[in-house]
Amino acid sequence: MKASIKNYRQAPRKIRLITDLVKGKSAAQAQAILTHLIKRGSLPVKKLLDSAVSNSGEKAENLIVKKITTEKGVVIKRWMPRAMGRAFPIHKHTSNIVIELASKNSKKDESINLKSNV
Repeated sequence: MKASIKNYRQAPRKIRLITDLVKGKSAAQAQAILTHLIKRGSLPVKKLLDSAVSNSGEKAENLIVKKITTEKGVVIKRWMPRAMGRAFPIHKHTSNIVIELASKNSKKDESINLKSNV
């Protein structure tokens, strides 16, 4: 149960502030947090979470945000004119966001399997 956004036009350090809030929470709780968060990146992250929930085919109450990562994407390079004919580089950063959901029940099953193997 994965979903991803590639080359979202906002810096990864700004998106990580949002993704760290929902890491490890239930999907329903994460949706509520993202709905009421006043940050520009919260809407795309909420859409990504909704996409991952619909990909799973389960209800949001039965899922948890197992893993959410924000990586550096492509850097778009532009130039700004400066004094005396010089050019100054502008770097426009992008982010790649990947979210992975897990069922609440599967987490308990994994711990039972680990105990039986020991």
